[in-house]
Amino acid sequence: MLTHKERLQTCLSAQTPDRPPVALWRHFPIDDQTPDGLAAAALHFQRTYDFDLVKVTPSSSFCLKDWGVEDEWLGDPEGTRRYTKRVIQDPQDWEKLRPLPPSSAHLSDQLTCLRQIRRGLDPETPVIQTIFSPLSQAKNLAGGQTLLIHIRKYPEAVLSGLEVVAKTTLDFIEAARETGIDGIFYAVQHAQAGLLSRVEFQQFEKAHDLPLLESTRDLWCNLVHLHGDQVYFDLVADYPAHILNWHDRDTPPSLRQAQEKYNGVVCGGLSRETIVLGTPEQVRQEAADAIAQTAGKRFMLGTGCVVPIIAPHGNLLAARQSVEAG
Repeated sequence: MLTHKERLQTCLSAQTPDRPPVALWRHFPIDDQTPDGLAAAALHFQRTYDFDLVKVTPSSSFCLKDWGVEDEWLGDPEGTRRYTKRVIQDPQDWEKLRPLPPSSAHLSDQLTCLRQIRRGLDPETPVIQTIFSPLSQAKNLAGGQTLLIHIRKYPEAVLSGLEVVAKTTLDFIEAARETGIDGIFYAVQHAQAGLLSRVEFQQFEKAHDLPLLESTRDLWCNLVHLHGDQVYFDLVADYPAHILNWHDRDTPPSLRQAQEKYNGVVCGGLSRETIVLGTPEQVRQEAADAIAQTAGKRFMLGTGCVVPIIAPHGNLLAARQSVEAG
C-alpha cells in the first residue's frame, strides 16, 4: 500500500500506482466563515472519505473581502455564497485598487486555516490551497457582465486592476507556501468560448496565469481547474501544472482525448449530476469507464468541479471505493 503522497507522485511520474488516486472536494457554507470552522470541516471530510489529497475550499470571497466586497449564504446547492456588494462599478474603480498584504484580515484568516489543516493531517496526505486566477477574482469584484463590458470598452483600466490583483495573489501564494501546502488548486473561470475570444483569453487571462503558475514550480502538486463549458483546452494545455481538471463529462475533450494533448495527469471522470442524482452503482460505472479511458495511468478520479453539498454520502463513498483493487 502506497501512502497518498507516494500514490500521487507515482501517478505524476507517469508510472502505474497501486490504484488510481481519487479526490473530491466541496464547499462548507457557514463553516467557511472562520478559519477554525473551515479547518474542522475539511478535516472531518477527509477523515470520513480518506481521499488522496485535501483541496481546501474557502468561499470565493476570501481573497476579496479585504477590498470591501460583501456576500451572504442563501442556500445554493453548490455551497457558494451570493455577492451582495461589489467594489467595481465604474471603469476608473479598477485603477483605485491597491495591493493587499497577506497580513490583511481575511487573507490572514485563510493562512491560519491552512496551518490548522496541515497540523491535523498525516504528513503523507497532500494539501492544496484554492487560488482564483486574477480574472476570476476580477469577475467577483465587478460582477460577470460588468467585467466583460469593461474588458471590451475599457481594456487598459481592467489590465491595471488585474496587475494589482495578480501582485496580491502572488504575495498570498508565497505566504501560503510557509504553511506547508504541497501545491495550489488554480481556478480558471474564463477559458470559455461563451465568455472570451481566444485573443481576449490570451491577453486578460493567460498573460497573468503563467507568471503566477511559474512562481509555484517548486511545489510538487499543482492542479489547474478549467471551469465551465466549451473550454479552450488547447490554450491551457501548456500551463506549468501537474494536474488538469475540467468538466470532462459535460464538455470536450474526453479524458482519452485530453491525454493526447496534455502531458500531465488528467482529473475527472465523474459527472456531478450522477454524484447528486445517480445511484452508487452508476457512480461506480462512471468511475470504471474513466479508468478504462486512461488505462489507469496519468489519471486521478474526481468530478469536474466542487461536489454539490446535497450529494448523498453513499455516492461519495462509492466514488472513493471505486478505485480499490478488485
